[in-house]
Amino acid sequence: TGPRTPLPLGPATVNPGQAAEPGNAAQRATTGTPKPASATPDAQDLGTSPIAPGSGDGARGDLTPGIPRGAPEEAPAPGGATRKAKGPITLAELVTRARTQDARVAEATAELRKFQALYDQARWAWFPKFEITLGAGGPIPEARNNGLGGPPTTEASLEGDWNFGKVGVTVFSTANAVLPLYTFGKLTALEKAGAQGPIVGAALRERVRAEAGFQAAQAYYGYQLARAGLKQLEDVSKRLKDAGDKIDALLKEDSDQVSKTDTYKLGYFRQLVEAQRATAVQGEQFALTAIRLLASAGPDEQVEVVTEDLPLQGDVNMPDLDTSLKQANERRPELKAIAAGIIAREQEVLIRERSYYPDLGLAGFYDLRWTSSATRQRSPFAYDAYNDRTAGVGLVVRGTFDIPIKDAQLEQARAELDKMHAQELTLKAGIQLEVTQVQSQLAAAYARAKSFTEAEKNAKRWATAAYAAFDLGTGDTRELVDAFTALAQASAERGKSWHDVRVGLASLARVTGAVPGGDE
Repeated sequence: TGPRTPLPLGPATVNPGQAAEPGNAAQRATTGTPKPASATPDAQDLGTSPIAPGSGDGARGDLTPGIPRGAPEEAPAPGGATRKAKGPITLAELVTRARTQDARVAEATAELRKFQALYDQARWAWFPKFEITLGAGGPIPEARNNGLGGPPTTEASLEGDWNFGKVGVTVFSTANAVLPLYTFGKLTALEKAGAQGPIVGAALRERVRAEAGFQAAQAYYGYQLARAGLKQLEDVSKRLKDAGDKIDALLKEDSDQVSKTDTYKLGYFRQLVEAQRATAVQGEQFALTAIRLLASAGPDEQVEVVTEDLPLQGDVNMPDLDTSLKQANERRPELKAIAAGIIAREQEVLIRERSYYPDLGLAGFYDLRWTSSATRQRSPFAYDAYNDRTAGVGLVVRGTFDIPIKDAQLEQARAELDKMHAQELTLKAGIQLEVTQVQSQLAAAYARAKSFTEAEKNAKRWATAAYAAFDLGTGDTRELVDAFTALAQASAERGKSWHDVRVGLASLARVTGAVPGGDE
């Protein structure tokens, strides 16, 4: 009567059976998604930053429309301030708290922020990297002439002796930068690849939220199952106690209806009930602990769970298999993540193909030097290492001729793209198998639930009739024990089957990309 499925601390599949395994292809596939901003290590072709789209590569803009920006639903860090529960927590409230406050969601949110930062890095890859050097030093020997490149004019300016003259100091500053102008589409592809990062991050976060919400539903229904089991055991215990009192009274009267053996039978069955009670109490405590963890409850926060009957009042509104598959293909975050990953890989292949072409850029530099003990040369033909003042701009073209390396890198990128296409096929097949399995399990659980509901009704009638007959002296103990045994088994199976229906509905919501709620 306790929860049937232990809740793992980390994300797990809905069904640990074989059919659930292909669904994990989403995790394996998206794990291999390239980091968009670092997809092109050869993009820094001009010695500065990766070349950006210039006049021929399209305009640079702000964030691509539709890309999630920031973390509006960022979960608070574990251990932070927690609110006091205003009343018994419902399933919808528990699912909401698990989807927003679970530590795994916070981890996925941080991963999303990293993807957004990588996208920013890709968007600003065109920005020139200014390399500036400032320095000062000395002592500098005296170096004097007429300023036109002529011979030294002082004795100390001559080299080869120990006469350094009036020594001084030197101060200098140099800088250079390259602004990309045209890169044959390399940075346009890099920016497009980087834009897929936030999509992947948001999809992975949604997958973690779905898992946290499903585990919250598991814990909630496990608690309701344990609570209902305890209530049923209390009722059975009361009836067994009444029957035991009746047997004791008949034994004292030396009635032929009962014997000492009947006392042993009834005592054995009562101990079985007590053993089941211990299991139910353990299940209730475990489910409540899981609920506190998934709700991120504080140490001093009192968490009470609303009481809810597992059996549904009406028929289960279960969509057909084709509808479920269609919903899964439209809403599963793993499919969105793998699609974005494929786009990123395609852009990486494009960048590798264009790496054979050179890059065009606008380069600029300056070199400023001043030395207190040297004469500044005024002639443009005189070399002046002490007092230089030069600056300039110009067009530069840069490329490399490491063709074998580029061929290998291109082949690697194409292989990664083919690998991701294969992972997409595996993922779609796994999702189809997972939805089919969950759908069939839910249908079977619902059929069992209806059957055991009717079985429990008949067992109650049997137990009532057997108890009445025993009380009147027309029934024997064996009939009474058999009736109570059947009632206990039917009640337990009915509770488990309706628990499976509830969990199956939450599982179906997860595999189709919906959010488990309280009124499935």
